[in-house]
Amino acid sequence: MIRHAETKAQRNVLGGALIPCSTDPMTGFYRTGCCETGPDDLGSHTVCVVVSEPFLAFSRAVGNDLSTPMPAHGFPGLRPGDQWCLCAPRWQEALEAGVAPPVILEATHEGALEYASLEDLQAHALDT
Repeated sequence: MIRHAETKAQRNVLGGALIPCSTDPMTGFYRTGCCETGPDDLGSHTVCVVVSEPFLAFSRAVGNDLSTPMPAHGFPGLRPGDQWCLCAPRWQEALEAGVAPPVILEATHEGALEYASLEDLQAHALDT
């Protein structure tokens, strides 16, 4: 049984209501389109990003191929420009490697701040 995010309102890194990240492709640990998190989300899928080719290549090189479709898991594979709820530790790792993808702050869960600073997220923010 899948446990969904806690019922209390989830907040973004700016302190406001968490807005959806993407429904095409459908994203989020709970596949709701939002970067919600809860106790069973061990990867902290909390950073809403717009994936880029350099990031996808980096992720593939470190063992997480996000480009290749996996139909058995309902995963279409990501292309540059897709929005995706990325694991916060992976975003921080990409930042340190110089390939952090752009962030949508209003759709990035406040839990991302356990792994990345607000200043770094803001420095990579897209205007929405």
